[in-house]
Amino acid sequence: MSGRKPARYQGGNAHYAGFQHDTTIILQFRIKRQEKNNALVLSKRADFPPKLKSLGFQSVNLMNILMLRHSAGFEHTYLPDAEVALKQIGAANGWNVTTTHRCDRISAENLENQDILAFATTGNLPFDDAQKEALLRFVRNGKAFFGIHNATDTCYDWPEYGEMLGGYFAGHPWHEEVNVIVEDGNHPATRMLGSNFKVVDEIYTFKDWDRSKTRVLMRLDNDSIDLSRGNREDHDYALGWCHTYGKGRVMYTALGHPDSLWSEKWFHEHIIGCLKWAGGLED
Repeated sequence: MSGRKPARYQGGNAHYAGFQHDTTIILQFRIKRQEKNNALVLSKRADFPPKLKSLGFQSVNLMNILMLRHSAGFEHTYLPDAEVALKQIGAANGWNVTTTHRCDRISAENLENQDILAFATTGNLPFDDAQKEALLRFVRNGKAFFGIHNATDTCYDWPEYGEMLGGYFAGHPWHEEVNVIVEDGNHPATRMLGSNFKVVDEIYTFKDWDRSKTRVLMRLDNDSIDLSRGNREDHDYALGWCHTYGKGRVMYTALGHPDSLWSEKWFHEHIIGCLKWAGGLED
């Protein structure tokens, strides 16, 4: 090596010092080598510096997603299919998806490297106080939580979790084909669903849930089921919602119980939309 500066950065020590400063900024924004296309990519940040763009770098929608699939209660058979689907979705979108059944992976240190934490869990999870605070702080400080199906059927002994997510599982009176009404068709998670759609799924109902505290995306069409089997006085059975929590975002879909659903194209698109909204890539 001759020590000669790259031609792009010739032009005096002041210019080169500026480059060194910009390099520090680049490192702070977690540049990673994407060997697939031999290009530099950066973790998605809302405050991506214009200076980096002026240097020729381009932000891509790289996200780090951690999925916890721990079953302290009922173990759903869809979980292996969901793991495969999420990794396929990640690969197709340039996202890093890690899945685990280990609750000890939920720590302040591990969450520091994540953008979205997804739960597909049941029962009271063996979290200590430090883990609980780390999870809530993770979302409050600007990251995201994505609850899948049975994510409402967990952490009953931790009321702050239910408050963050929006409610808890209260039963599943229907496991049949139902009609789902899309209330908000402008959301990334519902744009592909039309005004309504039919699906065979295990339909959850919820307690400690209030539509005034969240943004309802879709709900059960009460005309498509035997309403007498329900357990809410208001007969308001939401099946997907989202809201902010502190500076972060919380997304929940009640769908996903059937194994086969995780191989359907429309459902993949729904999950992609959930993740894009949670990660702040689309509104």
